[in-house]
Amino acid sequence: MLKRSDRSGAGRRAVILAACLQVFAAGGVQAEDEGNFTVRGFGTLGAVRTTTDDVEFVRDLSQARGATDEWTAKTDSVLGLQADWQATPQWLVAVQAISRYDQHRSFKPQLAWAFVKYDPTPNLSLRAGRLGTEFFMMADSRWVGYSFLTVRPPGDYFWYLPFYSIHGGDVALTLPLGEGIIRGKAFYGLSRGSIPLGDEQWNIRNSPMAGGYLEYQSGHWQVRGSYANIRFEHDLPVATVMAKKGLTLSAADADYLRARGTRTHYYSFGVVYDRGPVQAQLMLNHIEQGSHALESSDAAYFLFGYRLADWTPYLGYSTVRSHRRGRSASAVVNYVMEDSHSDQDTVFAGVRWDFARNVALKAQWDGVRGSASSLFPYRRDDRANWDGRMNVFSMSLDFVF
Repeated sequence: MLKRSDRSGAGRRAVILAACLQVFAAGGVQAEDEGNFTVRGFGTLGAVRTTTDDVEFVRDLSQARGATDEWTAKTDSVLGLQADWQATPQWLVAVQAISRYDQHRSFKPQLAWAFVKYDPTPNLSLRAGRLGTEFFMMADSRWVGYSFLTVRPPGDYFWYLPFYSIHGGDVALTLPLGEGIIRGKAFYGLSRGSIPLGDEQWNIRNSPMAGGYLEYQSGHWQVRGSYANIRFEHDLPVATVMAKKGLTLSAADADYLRARGTRTHYYSFGVVYDRGPVQAQLMLNHIEQGSHALESSDAAYFLFGYRLADWTPYLGYSTVRSHRRGRSASAVVNYVMEDSHSDQDTVFAGVRWDFARNVALKAQWDGVRGSASSLFPYRRDDRANWDGRMNVFSMSLDFVF
């Protein structure tokens, strides 16, 4: 059963959701009449539990707390609304807001997107404002559960992306090539928000981000290669977190673990095949961390699904390995570096039931099998008892409207 706090929170969100549906259903009629204004939405009502309380399972690094061996609705539940105004055939204004469990342990609504788009030609697109990040393939729609076959994007692959939006701009160009089309995009902007670290927050605001991707789509195949980087403007709150554990961070240790001014690079490659009842995905990434406080890593996942009428059973495998930087003479430095270590494999299986138009019910099992040293990105880790192994059970109701 759900915890009492989760049941009451889920109930409040259900009431809010119902109210939003009524309000925007009325707005949708107006949009249809005007012909240039539309409102759409998406949401997930999710529940998840694990088989351990030695660590807390999170969707990604942006969440301050996670799931344990009791059911919780916090990890995967979300509600989003997007309004688009097509002012002219070339000009579009878009705004998107979402409510999800975040770094501040709340569901306070956030403005995810707010941008102006200009299409000077049919194959060229320019955007400016608050934009969603596209470091990896499908990363910009991570919270639209309906768009994913699984309950959530595979964590071993997506955990390292707590960046959801930037203030900046991008340019995209689409051209025909052979029997398909090739599309390229480049972006630049400043990051927003913060990332929880213990009970503190790592400020990542105004950290410059830049990157792009090249994608080719032909028939049932889609292939994309991506690159992005971020240069951090602020240090991790390591000293404060260590002080709460009774440990002192020396000036030399602080300099060694410095994040400010360092740059992290993200490389990824993805292939998607979608034909008839068959869906398959293969994703690879490499993350090169500039700060000694964070370990570089390699990750991958493979997913296969086969649709049978309204049912789509699926099976997948994901893996992540981070690279140790070696031991330090400082126990505090070693403690911090160990906290960013990942060494695990996950087998996941589930089924999706599209029982109504724009609504899907999913159930999923994840079998996490890693080393006891695999602590990242779990929260509230009990290093003395954690053995790196757990099962995760999830259910979700995903919808778009």
